[in-house]
Amino acid sequence: MTGESVKAFLILEDGTVFEGTHIGEEREVVSEIVFNTSMAGYLEVLTDPSYAGQAVCMTYPLIGNYGVCLEDMESCRPWPDALIVRELSRTASNFRKDITIQEYLVRNHVPGIAGIDTRALTKILREKGTMNGCITTNENYDLSRLMPGVKDYTARGVVEKTTCKEKYKIETGRGGDEHNRIFKVALLDLGAKKNIAESLAKRGCEVTVYPALTTAEEMIADKPDGIMLSNGPGDPKECTGIIEEIKKLGSSGIPIFAICLGHQLMALANGANTYKMKYGHRGGNHPVKDLDTNRVYISSQNHGYVVDMESLDDSIAVPSFINVNDGTNEGLKYTGKNIYTVQFHPEACPGPQDSGFLFDRFIDMMKEGKKDAEE
Repeated sequence: MTGESVKAFLILEDGTVFEGTHIGEEREVVSEIVFNTSMAGYLEVLTDPSYAGQAVCMTYPLIGNYGVCLEDMESCRPWPDALIVRELSRTASNFRKDITIQEYLVRNHVPGIAGIDTRALTKILREKGTMNGCITTNENYDLSRLMPGVKDYTARGVVEKTTCKEKYKIETGRGGDEHNRIFKVALLDLGAKKNIAESLAKRGCEVTVYPALTTAEEMIADKPDGIMLSNGPGDPKECTGIIEEIKKLGSSGIPIFAICLGHQLMALANGANTYKMKYGHRGGNHPVKDLDTNRVYISSQNHGYVVDMESLDDSIAVPSFINVNDGTNEGLKYTGKNIYTVQFHPEACPGPQDSGFLFDRFIDMMKEGKKDAEE
């Protein structure tokens, strides 16, 4: 594997140093260090725009054994600043494989480190909270020089960085699905995974994707049957202009379904507060409980911020899902409005897909909206 003999170092802002070997592109990088507990789906993690401004540690010990299948990318490029693994597979065994993960990292200029104790790193992040760090191949690194930049690092403007540059349309996918009536959906791209649009398209929706800074007036003028607010990276409170536009969308009467960052921004638009979690939820194995049915679903998640339910009155919205592990909010139903939002990812690929039915619920919301409009 290219670069396997080159030493690399991960230096955390608390002074902890891990020594391993360089992977990907050989360059120094400073970022926020987070961990993901998924056992598979490393390409989907790498191409999830929600990781913009972060370096991802995969807790599963072997990454890359099935290679990279470019068809499975969730966006056009990888977004994390770096990849941190216990072992990067030298070879890949998969009939669908296009290239190895090392080739993918080099091709896309993503640096990283392998050969470190990722379990120890994850325990530090769980106990002390998410922190910044630096990955370098400089064996003569100077902590006094590195630390100020490491501690001061903050991801800024990441939604604008990851969103599409101009409006575009996705073809309707009928594919034998029972929902064969076409609905027009306006998808606000806050750093969207492509599978959100595809989940709507395969249900017979005509999806138009809008850049994050699109005005509410432009979206409403296109007369969509429903509005989708996507996932995305960064601190939701930074998106002040977008929040103002979402406030207008929420008052339009058009059915709205929101995921992850979209869920947080809708809450902020309705006067709620959000806060940064100690280490967040990132992985494909997070249990969420549906408060209407008491049924628990396993969900895919990627977020470091959460809605503060104490800041949201029941007259505005009521919780629909909670996280079974820590009791944090995972979904909201807005009182008197056709708005439903979730913190987790019902479009998850490679999985789990337990909560894919939420897209069907959105279809039903649009059906009811059209029926009300016709009456």
